[in-house]
Amino acid sequence: MIDLLGKYDGRIVIAGSGLAGLMTALTLAPQPVVLITRAALGTETSSAWAQGGIAAALGSDDDPQLHLADTIAAGDGLCDAEVVRTITAAAPAVIATLERLGVRFDRDDTGALSLGLEAAHARRRIVHASGDASGASIIEALTWAAATTPSITVLERAEVRELLVEQGAVTGLVVARGKGVFAIRTSRVVLATGGIGGLYDHTTNPTSNFGQGIAVAARAGADVADMEFVQFHPTALVSNSRPLALVSEAVRGEGAILVNDRGERFMAGTDGGELAPRDVVARAISAEISAGRRVFLDARQSLGPHFAARFPTIDRLCRNAGIDPARQVIPVCPAVHYHMGGIVTDLRGRSSLPGLWVVGEAASTGLHGANRLASNSLLEAAAMGLCAGHDLAGTTADPVMPVPMKRTVSPMADASIVRPFVSRHFGVLRNATSLRAAIAGLLPLAESEAAAANPACVGLLMAVSALLRTESRGAHARTDFPSKDATARRRIMTLAEALDFARDHTQTLARSA
Repeated sequence: MIDLLGKYDGRIVIAGSGLAGLMTALTLAPQPVVLITRAALGTETSSAWAQGGIAAALGSDDDPQLHLADTIAAGDGLCDAEVVRTITAAAPAVIATLERLGVRFDRDDTGALSLGLEAAHARRRIVHASGDASGASIIEALTWAAATTPSITVLERAEVRELLVEQGAVTGLVVARGKGVFAIRTSRVVLATGGIGGLYDHTTNPTSNFGQGIAVAARAGADVADMEFVQFHPTALVSNSRPLALVSEAVRGEGAILVNDRGERFMAGTDGGELAPRDVVARAISAEISAGRRVFLDARQSLGPHFAARFPTIDRLCRNAGIDPARQVIPVCPAVHYHMGGIVTDLRGRSSLPGLWVVGEAASTGLHGANRLASNSLLEAAAMGLCAGHDLAGTTADPVMPVPMKRTVSPMADASIVRPFVSRHFGVLRNATSLRAAIAGLLPLAESEAAAANPACVGLLMAVSALLRTESRGAHARTDFPSKDATARRRIMTLAEALDFARDHTQTLARSA
């Protein structure tokens, strides 16, 4: 039985309290909005865990065109140039807006913003807040701003289970909170629900992030794109903790090198060395591990006794694992860090489903292409939160629609059954045999009404997209198709199309067996 939260009818509803969701809500003030968050406001969000900062062309030797060029180069042929141009040009304004909202970015002795260097950036353009605790510092400031903004109503410990759709447009959403299930009738919904890292054993994301926004939007008919492109951060701290702690790329930006257990600097002959694009570094580390070697990040010469002052958060994480990074090498491995795919949106944040906006990692704007450039994720989240907020401010609520009160509602999602399929069959390196095994295992789960259904739908979209991309490009590496196609093509699909493909493919394989 579904109850109505009638007092919120007609309001804009935003699901997710990371950077993208908070920026959307704050941009809309003083227009009333409802902000739904799965945990306490600003927690269980990847944004708060970001050690890197925000990429912005602010240096005297930099400009947005250089930032654009670096982004497109990292995206390996699949970036939308107009999207890249718009978002990189907006970066200085994004930084200024965040400062007005209370974020205190790091500055040098002259009062100028301190700009860091990360992989595949031609200039120092990474703006940090509180050193390597940038995400936490930014979210803390925006959480305070949201909590003290009267127009924002926060519903904590609530999650979106379903979008309500009539005649091809959003008419509301179903929310689970405590022991109750409720409906909010609205024609304007924003999903800012984060990525898919929780589908993997080795991840730096909250383990509860399985792509829930992608699942509910795809089930409602929204288009998805680039689902096969999963970025593995090369240097997660090897430990028994889950999720894995991140050793930021900024450590390599300050001169740390990668070595194996033979003491060999195996990235020395690679263009860019340790600061090559993330997919290149992740594959190189994976190759070392596959060959039976261990991999370490060595900051002893570059930082040494200065490590703790420059990277206090990482120093604490290392020491918790029994490592002194000033005097010892740091054991690292690749771990899922970011998803370039998601729900297709335009530069206003609008999806293909009328009434649905998507911002942040759950969206696929075309900014990242096949491989995200470091620190462009927080930039995109903030910039698209602003864009969606401004776009929504110019809309009006449609009349509320009736909701069928007696209906089956999907159970609380459980990704535990799905995680082994995803982790085993489409990690850093993929091939047709493993992807077909993933599809065969995920299809019955995706078609079920079990708790694994939504995570399985997301995994199936990823596996089908990966099988159909018979090339290696960016973060997508096929051992059976190691070359890159001459023409780069972005693939957009619906969940219905992915399910049809999976059924036909599975039946064809069964007949040929």
